[in-house]
Amino acid sequence: MVKEPDGFQEFAVARGPGLFRTAWLLCGDWHLAEDLVQTTFGKLYASWRKVQRADSPEAYARTVLTRTYLSHMRKRSSQEAPSERLPDAAGAEADQALRVTLLTALAKLQPQDRAVLILRYWDDQSVAEVARAMRLSSGAVRNRSMRAMDRLREVLGDELVLLAR
Repeated sequence: MVKEPDGFQEFAVARGPGLFRTAWLLCGDWHLAEDLVQTTFGKLYASWRKVQRADSPEAYARTVLTRTYLSHMRKRSSQEAPSERLPDAAGAEADQALRVTLLTALAKLQPQDRAVLILRYWDDQSVAEVARAMRLSSGAVRNRSMRAMDRLREVLGDELVLLAR
């Protein structure tokens, strides 16, 4: 019987929900998000000793997740449309309407643009953290972020005015 690496299970249980949330925001598909997280944990398990020695194993895991998502989106077989069904979530109706509108608009962005916005503004990561995770320069992250926000404003159009109220 193979012994499980020390601390891996505890890490997976503690960080799984957060990684799933990020994966779902990146891809907009519940099942694909589960697959991305599972693949991420597989990669982390295989190199667990290295992950444990990292300054921030959680940041390491988010980087692996982001790269797994971007790699998946580069494959021709991944060109499926995002699911229209959103997970059940408690909250105010206005908040739900805002989320649905924002998630629909995010789904219309290119995968790298979407990843930059999710990591920067939803996961509140620094430009340097996003740059490391996506293998881009800090300037490229700032430029992509600015262009993605402009594109998001274009996609939202009149809905942006309604959301501001």
